[in-house]
Parts: sequence; C-alpha cells; structure tokens
Amino acid sequence: MAKNLVIVESPAKAKTIKGFLGNDFEVKSSYGHIRDLPKSDKAIDVKNNFAPQYEISEEKKSVVADLKKAAKAADVVWLATDEDREGEAISWHLAEALNLDVKKTNRIVFHEITKSAIQNAIDNPRLIDMHLVDAQQARRILDRLVGFELSPVLWRKVKSNLSAGRVQSVAVRLIVEREREIDKFSVTSNYRVAAYFNAPNDNGNQISFKAELPEKFKQEDDAKAFLEKLIGAIYTVKNVEKKPSTRTPSAPFTTSTLQQEASRKLGSSVAQTMMTAQKLYESGKITYMRTDSVNLSDTALNAAEKEIRKSFGDKYSQTRNFKTKSKGAQEAHEAIRPTDMSVQSLDSDDLRENRLYELIWKRTIASQMADAQIEKTVATIIPDKTADEFIATGEVIMFDGFLKVYMESTDDEDEEAKEGLLPQLKPGQKVSFEQMIATQRFSKPLPRYTEASLVKKLEALGIGRPSTYAPTISTIQKRGYVEKGNTTGKERKFQVLTLVDDKVTVSTSKEFFGADKGKLLPTDIGSVVTDFLVANFEIILDYNFTAEIEKEFDEIAEGVINWTKMIKDFYDPFHKTVETAGANAERVSGARILGTDPKSGKEVSVRIGRYGPLVQLKADKEGEKDVYASLEPGQRIETITLEEALAIINEKENAANLPSALGTFEGHEITPGKGRFGPFVKHNGKYYSLKKGDDLATIDNKRAIEIIEAKRKADAEKLIKTFDENKEVQVLNGRYGPYIAFGKLNIKIPKDKDPGSLTLQECLELANEQKPQTATKGGSTPKKKAAPKKKAKK
Repeated sequence: MAKNLVIVESPAKAKTIKGFLGNDFEVKSSYGHIRDLPKSDKAIDVKNNFAPQYEISEEKKSVVADLKKAAKAADVVWLATDEDREGEAISWHLAEALNLDVKKTNRIVFHEITKSAIQNAIDNPRLIDMHLVDAQQARRILDRLVGFELSPVLWRKVKSNLSAGRVQSVAVRLIVEREREIDKFSVTSNYRVAAYFNAPNDNGNQISFKAELPEKFKQEDDAKAFLEKLIGAIYTVKNVEKKPSTRTPSAPFTTSTLQQEASRKLGSSVAQTMMTAQKLYESGKITYMRTDSVNLSDTALNAAEKEIRKSFGDKYSQTRNFKTKSKGAQEAHEAIRPTDMSVQSLDSDDLRENRLYELIWKRTIASQMADAQIEKTVATIIPDKTADEFIATGEVIMFDGFLKVYMESTDDEDEEAKEGLLPQLKPGQKVSFEQMIATQRFSKPLPRYTEASLVKKLEALGIGRPSTYAPTISTIQKRGYVEKGNTTGKERKFQVLTLVDDKVTVSTSKEFFGADKGKLLPTDIGSVVTDFLVANFEIILDYNFTAEIEKEFDEIAEGVINWTKMIKDFYDPFHKTVETAGANAERVSGARILGTDPKSGKEVSVRIGRYGPLVQLKADKEGEKDVYASLEPGQRIETITLEEALAIINEKENAANLPSALGTFEGHEITPGKGRFGPFVKHNGKYYSLKKGDDLATIDNKRAIEIIEAKRKADAEKLIKTFDENKEVQVLNGRYGPYIAFGKLNIKIPKDKDPGSLTLQECLELANEQKPQTATKGGSTPKKKAAPKKKAKK
C-alpha cells in the first residue's frame, strides 16, 4: 500500500495527477460531494444556531468506505480538491466523514494540473480554511432555507410542485422584466439618408463608396423633399481628416467572459462551456476554470512573451498586467489560460475541447500582444445646392498587432459597423454621384437575454459568483420558469426613397422583425411566480439585496463576519414574512378575461391551470361544461388576444371531430392530430408534418401516404453516412451540397473528397481545420499567412 493517499473529486483529475506522482502516492476520487443536506425540513436545526445535519448519500456510502480503508492504511492523507469554496467544503466533508483531524490533515491546492504545480503543492501544504468552508455552508444553508420555506407557499397560492430559489428567482425576474419591456416598447421610425459616389484611386480605378447624412427625417414627405432638392447637384470633397487610433486587446478569460465568448463564437451553452472547460482542466490543458480574476502569473507572462516573439516576431509582444475589477474576486488567483503557451491547438477526438482550447489560447496570447494601429479617414462631401454635409468614413489597419490572433465578439451585431477603404480623396475634388437612398428604419427594443448575456447582467449586478452561473441558468430552465426558444417575428413594410438619374422614386419593401433564435423567454408560470414573489417577498427578489448577500458571503470567507449571525439576521425577518404571506396572500393564476365569444356570448379567459396555461370558454347554462384548451407554443397569457384564444378553442372543437384513423399503410394505422409544431399524421410511431395547403379536416389516407413517402425520400436523400463510433457526426446532403454535421457545427467538404467514402477520422480532421473565424473590421488589410500550428505534446 502506498504511503501517501491523495483524494480529488473526479476520476479524470485523479488519472492526470497520478501521472505526476511516484509509486509512493495513491490517488483516489471522491466523485464530487460525499455529504449533503437531506431532503427534509430537518436538514437544518434552526433553533440550534442553524446547525446543518449532513448525511452521506446512499450512492456514496461505498465510495466513503473505500476511502476510509485507504486513509487508514496510508501514512499521510492529502486533500487535493478544487481551490474554490466548493472545493474547500468538499475537503472538510471528507475530513469529517473519514475521521481525519481537521487541524492536522494536509490540504493542497493548485491552479493548474501540471507536474511543477502538483510538486509545489506537495511541498507547501496548508490546513483546511474554515472561513472558506463557512462561506460555502452559509450559501448552501441560506438557499435551502429560502427554498424550503417559499416553495410550500407557492404550492398553496399558485400551483403545486413549484419551487423558489434566492438567486434563481432573481434571474427569472430579469428575464420576465425584459420581456415586458419588449411588449411595451413603442416603435418609432425615421428616414436615414445615404449617398453613393465614385472616385478614382491612385491606380486610376474607380472605387464606389458611401457617405451618410447625419440628420434623420421623421416623415416620408421631409425625406422626399430633401432628395428632390438635390436633383442635379454636383458634389465636392470639403475636407479629409485622417485620425490615427489604437485598439487594445481584452483581458484574459474569467468564468463569465469565457461563457459569453464561447456562446458568441462557438454557439455553446453556459453548461456546455463549463463541462468542456472542466475536462480541459482535469486533463492538465488549462488552469482552473472557475475564477473572476484576470491576473496572469509571472511564469505565464514570460511564457506568453516567448511564444509571441517566436511565432509572430518581437514587434507583436507587449506584456500587460490586467487588474481584477470586482472587489470580491476570491475564487482563484489567475485568469483561465493554457498551462503550456507553446501548444496552440489540441489534437483531441472531442471537437468541443479543441475549439474551446483554441479560443482560450487565442484570448490569452492576444492579451499580451501589441495594440493594433488603426488609421481612420473621415471625409466630408458637400452638394452645391444645399448646406448639408455627407460623412464618409473608412478604416485601414496599419499594424494588426493582437488582431492577427483574436478579436472579441459583441452581443449586438450592429455594434461592429463594417468600415472599408475609401478612395484617395482630396479637398476640392469633385466626386461622381451614383444614387441617394432614404430608407425607413424602425427603433428596436432591448434584446432578449441569451444565456451568456444573462451571466453578464448577473455579474454586473454583483449577483452570483463563478461557480453559480451555470447551475443557476440550468435550474431556471429545468424548473420550467424560462425556456430557450425561437420567436418567429412578424412581417413589416418599410419605405425606400431613391434618387437616381435625376428622379425620385418611392418603393415599398418588406422585412421581418422580432425574430430571435436561442434566446431566453419567460414561461407563463415563470411570470406568475415572479409577480407573486415580488408582491409578497420583495426583499428576496431585490437586486441590491441579493448582491449584498453575496458580499456577506465574501466577508465570511475573509473571516470578517460570523456565518451563523449572518444567517440569523437574514432568517428572522424572512421567516416572519413567509408566515404573513402564507396566511394573507391571495391565490394567483395570472388570469385575464379577454372578452366575449361573438357566436355564443360566453366569456373567454386565460389562466394557469393544473397542466399549464390554458384558454377557458365559460359555460353560461346549467348542465353545460366549460371548454378548456392549451395555449399554442409561443403564445403567452399576458399577450394573447381574444381572436387567438377563440382560434385555439375552434381548433380543439374541430380536432374532436377528426376521425380516429384515416386508414392503414404497411399494416399500421395512420392517425391525424395536432401538436406543438402544427398538424401531423402519425404512422408506426413516427410523426409527419402536413404540408402547406393540407388541412386536417379534409386530408384522406391517400394524401397522408404521399406525405409519409415524401418525407422518407427526403430523409434518405439527405443522409449520406453515419458512424456507429460517434453518433454526433453525420455526412449529409444540404441545400448547397454535401457537408459534415457535428453537433451545431456544419463543416464544408473539399471538392477533392468523396462524401460517401469519408472516414470518421477524416471528418474529425476536417472539423478541426475549420476554425472559428476572427474577423477584423472592414477587412481592409490582406490576410496574412498564420503561423504554423503546434500539436499538443504527447
């Protein structure tokens, strides 16, 4: 038996660490937490200073027994769980469960799983930090008290099987309030004028460029009158101003910024990002992934400088020390970075790991590179018929600096205006007029939250910490308060006025607005619960109060305040509020009376029912029954109209008259129906959507068979190849030809490759070659050949 026992949380971490230690060390995993609060109201002894009553779960009893045996046989036990509060608490629970002396047991921490970091930790052990343990306990206990006391109130006053959480309910409130802002938004429009000109460049070639009028017109008549005034105008360059500027790289990744950027650049959910980052950390590829620090160690700075000078040249290197802005930055001592700066990309079978690692490498290296040098040109163009000025802007990247590697994305696509090159303009120069366009544009409400932008908002409010963002967002979706969905948007007409060939014409175009993909939308139950909690437990859902609680957890971790006193100060007034609300609060269902059915004269309303939101047609005669129908996907209690509600009821009544079966095909019945994605026919356990023009009320068996066979044919033609070893990879036929589908990523297949003969390894290699594009504004400079990529060290 080894003399030393090292205990970590995960088998993957144990395997990596074992490779760095000799035969005198045995490394075992606790498989996460081994003890937790039981799921009962006896978990916390409120009258005994909020003492928690921890228990070992059934599935962990064999793990604990094995660890006890190993600990008893070892000379020294090393607790090597993660370095944040959660990890510190796991070490304390291990010490308690294994009967280890907390005041003597070695506690080791490391920010990265490398041989030098592990050896340094072994050489410098410490004891379990009980202040960190208390901070974690305080969060766990307070959140349990809130959940266990609020949830029964929700069962009685709103709907059964609901639950509430201190941070989660605040996150839901943010999403509900944003949706209501969008609903109430009053759209305004104006006319923006852009003129298009031609001018020769140095080589004599004519270049087309755009100049915009700073003024906007409220009315179409005003825009039209302006264009008519400029019929036949001659345009001259009034002045040209060149402004040098610099662009500075972003700081290395924290947990929050990694989640945001992985969402924007890779399309990853917050949970996916953290799972992948965990794997990279446990395999020794990156530093610890739960951190709110942007600091880099001296060793990392030196390694980054060496790699930049080697791969890009001395002029690209510029060492920077970023300072963490958040006062409570306590989760770790360094930003998220590669453990080996010389490894630019991985050669893993897991595409998500490869892409996330490359993102982290680029962001880290870019943070230590020189500023980009930009020359911005602003030209003023004036007509001879009015005193108005048109402004043309162009941008040239004189030295790409960090942009050679990386540029941060934004949540708002409009923020990154594309500015290209302008011709070589000079004051007094005449420019050739092409056309002028006045386009009607509409104001936009604030955007709905994505998972990443919600994390950004929570962080800005001081709510939650790196370890809480992902579970918070997962929880509110699992509970059904929020859903990640798509909104189809609506069609809208807008006017376009064009001046060309000395004539002003007016045309009407169409656009879709309000369409969103993958945004966080509140459900009806989420909105109703939020309203109830705000009305009766305002302090719990107050943003500032929730942020103050987080600061108090930080103060417990620093040893400034006592955790039991902090819990008591919170619990006593909270408990009184629960008792008051439980007794006096009105029962709520979000009910709205929409109006009267013009045919029957019956009242039509919407509300939350036992199985979700529904429309109710109220009976007005004795012996009649109310008619109920569920809302369609995308419809909400707060915004549904009387006409939409009546349409749902009519559809239900029509569906009730549908035949149970249309006939048979291949020995199985074909049955009609309507689901959340529209009308369908069901055959042999599979669903086939009806085509445009088909009607459930009139469709027959022959047409149903045609729909089934057409779908089968389309599916057969689309699927070229699948792989039993990795079901996530498929070779498909698309609108623009064959391609490889890997999760949400679509990969082009080179023309010299036969799609039908591709192997899984070839598909993975093509996926790894297709990296996320790092675009610079305007694309003004020719693309330079990237430095050769290095493979991970074996």
